[in-house]
Amino acid sequence: METHTFAIVTGAASGMGRCYAIQLAEKGYAVLLVDIKEEALQELSCTISRDFDVPAPTLCADLSEPSSARRIVDLCKEKGWKVEILVNNAGMLITIPIAETEAERLQRIIALHCTTPLLLCRGLIPLMEKRGAGYILNVSSISAWMDWPVIGIYGCTKRFVKGYSRALRIECADKSVSVTTAIFGAVDTPLLRGLPFMRMRKLLLLSGFLISPEKATRLALRTMFRRKATVIPGLSNRLVVALCPLMPDFLLRFLFRRIKIQ
Repeated sequence: METHTFAIVTGAASGMGRCYAIQLAEKGYAVLLVDIKEEALQELSCTISRDFDVPAPTLCADLSEPSSARRIVDLCKEKGWKVEILVNNAGMLITIPIAETEAERLQRIIALHCTTPLLLCRGLIPLMEKRGAGYILNVSSISAWMDWPVIGIYGCTKRFVKGYSRALRIECADKSVSVTTAIFGAVDTPLLRGLPFMRMRKLLLLSGFLISPEKATRLALRTMFRRKATVIPGLSNRLVVALCPLMPDFLLRFLFRRIKIQ
């Protein structure tokens, strides 16, 4: 296992994380699969090992826990793995007004989207720099431009990802480590299942507003390997990024009163 070059994928058990892991294994990378869903992790590990003949060790961890980033970094050091890629993909979605959200859930999303990914970058960049090569893919969202009710805390955490990723990219420019930010809109994953607009799933997929996780991850990895700063798949998403900040408060209040997402 020590002879392989490693990629680390968080939130690997399902959705886009699973796609990242499989696509990286296809390229010959050993993949450390990190997620809270142990059974799904083991199934994916067996699939990757069988289909691509590369190691796919697993680490079952709650990435909202303060010690989780250190566990991952320490494991890589202990095993002597040659880590070249970090995909900070793990996430959660809260669609409840901030004042109605349990404090524990607010703390979890901040830790999951902000604290742990930042500490993983902090812990793994020196290892990548020592090897002379590295790629980091941080997953943000078009919601980083949306100070919108109901998804407000989600958008704010994704804005943090966008901001520190840009700073980190500049800081790492002379270290042979590239930092790329994937800015996604609606991706057809379990994270969005149950939201009202997903009733039009087939139409949204045809229009390009909703994209498949396979396509989203393929574009993100291609951008990462090209050492580009950002990827925003889809014309509609680029329009959202341009237009959303212009929406006035009275229009958002109007929408908030009429659209309830649970």
